[in-house]
Amino acid sequence: MDASASLRGSMRGNSSSVWRNSGMDVFSRSARDEDDEEALKWAALEKLPTFDRLRKGLLFGSQGAAQEIDVNNLDYQDKKKLIERLVKTTEEDNEKFLLKLRDRLDRVGIDLPTIEVRYEHLNIEAETYVGSRALPSFSNFAMNAVEGVLNTLHILPSRKKHLNILRDISGIIQPCRLTLLLGPPSSGKTTLLLALAGRLDSELKTTGRVSYNGHGVEEFVPQRTSAYISQHDLHIGEMTVRETLEFSGRCQGVGTRYEMLAELSRREKAANIKPDPDVDIYMKAAATEGQEASVVTDYVLKLLGLEVCADTMVGDEMFRGISGGQKKRVTTGELLVGPASALFMDEISTGLDSSTTYSIVNSLRQYVHILKGTAFISLLQPAPETYNLFDDIVLIADGQIVYQGARENVLEFFESMGFKCPDRKGVADFLQEVSL
Repeated sequence: MDASASLRGSMRGNSSSVWRNSGMDVFSRSARDEDDEEALKWAALEKLPTFDRLRKGLLFGSQGAAQEIDVNNLDYQDKKKLIERLVKTTEEDNEKFLLKLRDRLDRVGIDLPTIEVRYEHLNIEAETYVGSRALPSFSNFAMNAVEGVLNTLHILPSRKKHLNILRDISGIIQPCRLTLLLGPPSSGKTTLLLALAGRLDSELKTTGRVSYNGHGVEEFVPQRTSAYISQHDLHIGEMTVRETLEFSGRCQGVGTRYEMLAELSRREKAANIKPDPDVDIYMKAAATEGQEASVVTDYVLKLLGLEVCADTMVGDEMFRGISGGQKKRVTTGELLVGPASALFMDEISTGLDSSTTYSIVNSLRQYVHILKGTAFISLLQPAPETYNLFDDIVLIADGQIVYQGARENVLEFFESMGFKCPDRKGVADFLQEVSL
């Protein structure tokens, strides 16, 4: 009896061990088969011509299996799932996603281009009516037209007032550093941002020089390199938020993304490097004409927290649409979907709560530091947490630069001038008051 019992026990033990071992072999073999299948599919993609290779990638489905897909055939659900895998939570995953993009470029030795913006002895003057004559009324329009003719014939002297908006200012906006522009109202912040972005009104009298990497703005088209985000929300009310961003993305195009992707793909093929499939699909869709508007739009909607109102009409004075804070974020997103490397942003926090402003500025900070962008942002009264995200500060008052330098040194500079910031007051509020 003892011998038979021990025999049955050993058989049960051997059968259970065989089951465990065979089960482990089945699962490991299944994983190996999936990896081998994915490697074969990627090898097949690598053999395609460059034009076809830049339009195709491996997309993982709900079961985890990878399938070859053309980025032109990505549907709404595929793009949504792709963005969810890349940036599930904006506060935590956006930096990881940008680091993946940067790491892919660094592995093959591609250095991202940077833009350094300089302004030297910049003077901007205007001749304009003031007071009631500056109001846009019919009577003023008729009087201005008549006076313009009489002024041209030298019969009547001009009644316009001469205004100095910016007075002989110079400075540098460095790449990879987030720069904050502070100043009281009517100090010339908007005019400075417009001048650096190459969008000044032609009627203004401008002297001095603005250059990008040593090239004056008259030598190229700065609007293709820079993006100016206005403090005024001007949208087509009948379009939804998604349609507004997609239209803006299609108008701006892909810039140099396609050329960079082609060089990246060539170097990875030569070095036998297999990129992250999700990052590869995103970069190929972002560099393909017609698709960049959709996949980048989904990313920007996620980044700015506009997913909840993506399919809601923007609205205007005639019918109700999204809220004022959401419109401000749409204004910011309209230019973030483009390929511009230099961002000039004017009062992007108006109508936003402090937490939303912090989230947007933090995302811009990650972009600037990781992807070597250039950003010059004007804020009226940023919260201390938002203020601490910036690297450099430019303080302007009455058309002149009061301070430009590192954020850590601004209090020391004003203390040496006899102005000490009280402990109870935020640094940004102190700088606004001391410049009045």
